[in-house]
Amino acid sequence: MMRVPLWASLAVWLLAAGCSPGRYLRNQVSQAEKDFQNHIGFFLYDPQTRKTLLDYQGDRYFIPASNTKIFTLYACLQLLGDSIPSLKYLERNDSLILWATGDPSFLYDKVTQENRTYSFLRQHSSSLYMSSPTVSPDRFGPGWSWDDYSYAYQVERTTFPIYGNRFRVSKANGSFQISPAFFRTDVAQTSTSREKHELVRDPASNALVYAPGSKSNGGSTWNIPVSFTDGMMLRLLSDTLHREIKSLSMPVSTQAAILYSVPSDSLYRVMMQQSDNFLAEQLLIVCAGILSDTLKPEIAIREAQKRFLEDLPDPPVWVDGSGLSRMNLATPRSVVRMWEKIDAVVPRGRLYAMLAAGGMNGTLQDYYIGGKPFLYGKTGTLRNNNALSGFLITRRGRTLLFSWMNNNFTSSTGDVRKRMETVLKFVYEKY
Repeated sequence: MMRVPLWASLAVWLLAAGCSPGRYLRNQVSQAEKDFQNHIGFFLYDPQTRKTLLDYQGDRYFIPASNTKIFTLYACLQLLGDSIPSLKYLERNDSLILWATGDPSFLYDKVTQENRTYSFLRQHSSSLYMSSPTVSPDRFGPGWSWDDYSYAYQVERTTFPIYGNRFRVSKANGSFQISPAFFRTDVAQTSTSREKHELVRDPASNALVYAPGSKSNGGSTWNIPVSFTDGMMLRLLSDTLHREIKSLSMPVSTQAAILYSVPSDSLYRVMMQQSDNFLAEQLLIVCAGILSDTLKPEIAIREAQKRFLEDLPDPPVWVDGSGLSRMNLATPRSVVRMWEKIDAVVPRGRLYAMLAAGGMNGTLQDYYIGGKPFLYGKTGTLRNNNALSGFLITRRGRTLLFSWMNNNFTSSTGDVRKRMETVLKFVYEKY
């Protein structure tokens, strides 16, 4: 594990006095690349003067990880209004016909729960019918790791998500509690002992296996992704509403009305601050529903690239909404341009409220601590890869845009983040 000693931090400020900030900054980024034996791209830009302050391999392609959500956010800002379309519906005689939109907010405990969709379905007097889509999104995105299926950060994509497409398992006093009750099942226990206890779902079902741990046999809580089988969504929804919902196959009617659920910003905030993969994936599906009757995220990506991203310095390789795929590629200078485009359509006060803020919230809560937040942005992490980009407000009051991408390091992610923090604090002090 590589740690930056105190003397090295002090040297940052001593050496800064001996050369220009730009030269010193370039040297520090270059030194970080040598120390971590990785690949670094760094782009620093002043949007007011339209001047590039530092371009260190800003035209090279990197795996952006969750910085991919910046592209997803921009597509949503362009295609969705101030509220999320939850359902399309048509009343016909004594029946209510429903079409899903991909809305991820339904009974998802991480977002604002206005329960509008739940109340609408629960209280409507007509018989309920959900039209099955002729084409559904693939359960997983291109290039996702197959063995991450049991972890909460990689849930399945569906047309009508419920409970965030996961269920909760709690262990206390040797017994398991599962919620919602629809998923209650016996938990098998393996004799294989591990350092930490672990609960794993079967790849093809919702059966659970518990492996005891030698160091952590106390209580725990797991959020387990649902394995959806044919018809399960309607059974789960019927169980949740305590009323039957039947299936039918019918194209979306041109006379269908739209039911809206939650304010769009309430989802964007969780997606960006907490780096919620589920929301990012489902929001692209909602965007696809705006563009066509086919709820495939690829439609939203293709149209967004053609309609909104043609002016980027380097076209991204963009394959999913969340950044879980290592097939995604982007250059630092294109990411900075994305922030500039977002800045042009969203007032900064509203935008900053969506983003992680250094020392305050989200994935930046434990970094850039001290006084008023000066860094607002989006992190991105995959094994051996880390990215950070966004807005940096300097001590002198300049608002700069930056993108820093690290690929293929073998040191700890914590060490890489600390080095980035040291360098970006220098930008805060000297620019």
